[in-house]
Amino acid sequence: MPLNIPNVLTLIRILLVPVLVVVLALEAQGGSLIAAAVFALAALTDGLDGWIARSRHAVTTFGKVMDPIADKLLVVAALLALVGRDRLEAWVAMVVIAREFAVSALRVAAGQQGVVIPASVLGKAKTIVQVAAVTALIAVHDPHVLPVQVLVWAMVATTVVSGVDYFVNFRRRLELRAADDARRH
Repeated sequence: MPLNIPNVLTLIRILLVPVLVVVLALEAQGGSLIAAAVFALAALTDGLDGWIARSRHAVTTFGKVMDPIADKLLVVAALLALVGRDRLEAWVAMVVIAREFAVSALRVAAGQQGVVIPASVLGKAKTIVQVAAVTALIAVHDPHVLPVQVLVWAMVATTVVSGVDYFVNFRRRLELRAADDARRH
């Protein structure tokens, strides 16, 4: 594993996951704000490591594999902890988690067929909305206030729409590839 800044940031994000879970589990004074800060810091490393890796041509196999795993660990851990604290409905967490794993499985299947599925604009929007919603759910003591609920519904909507978009684009890429192969033969 090449030890570069993006890979270190990915490792930091992974190491922040248990810290987040522990802080969320504690009922200490100010614990929610500390947990929100930990989550926001970890989420910030996600955007930062990708930007640094691309701008400095420091993309590595480790980063390609571990970055999405670190992202999933962070989001899944936060969502499950929020469900456990009755700050989020379980079905919402399951929609988000199911989408994350479905898109990951799709990328693996696509890769096996030689098709690369890059991050889409909708996927990036979903990530931003997820980070905002999860941060709000962690920081705010009453998850039923209107601004938090708006973020939660926006998270569900962008999660579903971006997931459908990935599958539709994968199908299009396969159809284009099949048409190209047919023209060549």
